[in-house]
Amino acid sequence: MFEGEALVQLIGNFGFPIVLSIYLLHRFERKIEALESAISSLADVFDKNKS
Repeated sequence: MFEGEALVQLIGNFGFPIVLSIYLLHRFERKIEALESAISSLADVFDKNKS
């Protein structure tokens, strides 16, 4: 399929962007989970105040 040099070149060209993308997605995932938790607790507060 790919020769050895072509495979190494593909990894060299696309390896860094892939690693960077995975790192950023991991960071954003933690922040999104924290936001989801904050929104959920805010909804609970609104429900308690509504009653």
